[in-house]
Amino acid sequence: MSATPLVSQVELHKPEKLELIPPLLGATVTELTAWVQQQGQPAYRGKQLHEWIYDKGVRSLSDISVFPKQWRKEVAEVPIGRSILHYRSVAPDGTVKYLLRLTDGQIIETVGIPTFGERGEGPKSRLTVCVSTQVGCPMACDFCATGKGGYKRNLARHEIVDQVLTVQEDFQQRVSNVVFMGLGEPLLNTENVLAALKSLNQDVGIGQRSLTVSTVGIRDRIRQFAQNNLQITLAVSLHAPNQALREKLIPSARAYPLEDLLAECREYVEITGRRVTFEYVLLAGVNDLPEHALELAKRLRGFQSHVNLIPYNPIQEVDYKRPNRDRIQAFVNVLKQQNIAVSVRYSRGLEADAACGQLRASKN
Repeated sequence: MSATPLVSQVELHKPEKLELIPPLLGATVTELTAWVQQQGQPAYRGKQLHEWIYDKGVRSLSDISVFPKQWRKEVAEVPIGRSILHYRSVAPDGTVKYLLRLTDGQIIETVGIPTFGERGEGPKSRLTVCVSTQVGCPMACDFCATGKGGYKRNLARHEIVDQVLTVQEDFQQRVSNVVFMGLGEPLLNTENVLAALKSLNQDVGIGQRSLTVSTVGIRDRIRQFAQNNLQITLAVSLHAPNQALREKLIPSARAYPLEDLLAECREYVEITGRRVTFEYVLLAGVNDLPEHALELAKRLRGFQSHVNLIPYNPIQEVDYKRPNRDRIQAFVNVLKQQNIAVSVRYSRGLEADAACGQLRASKN
């Protein structure tokens, strides 16, 4: 897959000078070239370094055999920025959950999701990585395990890109898609998320349209993304068709009314020409009734969008239930009757606590 160049009108993450401060992972070939030259090495070593970091997955500069031995010794302690595998579990459907230990001892979670042939046979045709953007999450959505552990800090650019390389190396297959749907709220870490998107596109080689950023909605941040002229997929977690119910499920919604959020999403469509995906977790008896579907359809009528319904994945902390298939299909039927594009996503990795809403950076 050829990677579409990532053009940014608002380079929030671009430094004024090409002065690279390690870790090196996430840096462009231009930044790496500037860095090796600062170390007194010829410019062509920047391209070599780029290849060894992104294509060969090197974890220490001392292991780059094309570099002079003396220089390797001098820069041996310069961090590339790779994490340490803390825990790995595999679900029956082939989904793999990874707990990764960062340099400060914090643990984050990422998930590798392989897609096979139509009948589950043959070679893997696609490999999706679900990445985290924060240690924990401050949004505290009532039905989600991630927010139950609280928020620690944002992830740096290299800590996001590292998750993709980790999965790629473990599966021994190139990653085709990346979804920013793991621990954390990506739009509360906008600068590093934009930088990671740029690196995944230009350095790792993943096409922009194969990158998805999911958010519950942070005021003005969707507009900020639109101004960067990205061709990524924006996924907005609604989970309710009205403000009152949304506030019960998503505490942060009190500060950002649904009407304002949808207005910003419409602006995103106008600026980028890209439709918005609206994610909606179906909770039995809470937000899954036909009248909820009809109200949602009225909100989205005339909107260039797609609704992604996600049957609830259980967690230990709350007693929400997943609707049965008849209830789910009834919700789908109402949306289709109202000419709303809709699909149902049954999450992968359920048995390994690696499904949507279950991530908690825990072995359990």
